[in-house]
Amino acid sequence: GPRPTAHGPRPTAHGPRPTAHGGMISRYVVWRNRNATDKCLGRVLPIMGFVDRPGQRRHPIGCHSAAMKADLHSYLKGGRDALLWKLDGLSEYDIRRPLTRTATNLLGLVKHSAAMEILYFGVVFGRPFEQDLPYVGDGAETNADMWATADETREEIVALYRRAIAHADATIEALALDEVGRVPWWGDEAVTLHQVVVHVIAETQRHAGHADIVRELIDGAAGLLPRNDNLPPADESWWLDYRQRVEQAALDASKRSN
Repeated sequence: GPRPTAHGPRPTAHGPRPTAHGGMISRYVVWRNRNATDKCLGRVLPIMGFVDRPGQRRHPIGCHSAAMKADLHSYLKGGRDALLWKLDGLSEYDIRRPLTRTATNLLGLVKHSAAMEILYFGVVFGRPFEQDLPYVGDGAETNADMWATADETREEIVALYRRAIAHADATIEALALDEVGRVPWWGDEAVTLHQVVVHVIAETQRHAGHADIVRELIDGAAGLLPRNDNLPPADESWWLDYRQRVEQAALDASKRSN
């Protein structure tokens, strides 16, 4: 399984875990009125949890899994896109340079995310990827998946991520959300595709956030998309004034606390 790295989520025994009562999945249980036609009756999914509510009939997640899968897949795709564009327009040095004490860097985040897609959507469900990765597994050097060597090109790593995404998407499309796989690095624990998709969304979006901050430190570019559509429509002078207000508030609060 993958080795611990400076960035999570960690593949440990304390990671996201399925439970007999739904765990992370329970929020997606779909409800219908008691008088509605029950088209899914008899299809019981023991690994899924249910919650009884007065006057309502409980239904397994499988009843509406197609729409749910599409929603989850959309959030995963959004995180992937946000992570990839952070490389655009930067030099070889800037996409590789470490910007934190733990050496967080843009190309390393992409490399790591490729490995996670391959592991969670490949190994977990017995769908091996076309290529073995020397920087993951028991024999790999610590954090080898979190940075790019001088011999690893931007094009190679981005292409690997895109192939890993295609492989993951094929798994998501081929399997039902209640399909069960096993995670060797979680003690061979049984998980559903639903849980794995949620887990990888969390991981991808977290790393997209890392990349957002790192890219802003390099050249000031920020936002969910290259056109910064989720930031206030403000010019540079506004941002300078805004930053100064935040700084002044921090200083004033510090004085009051002393």
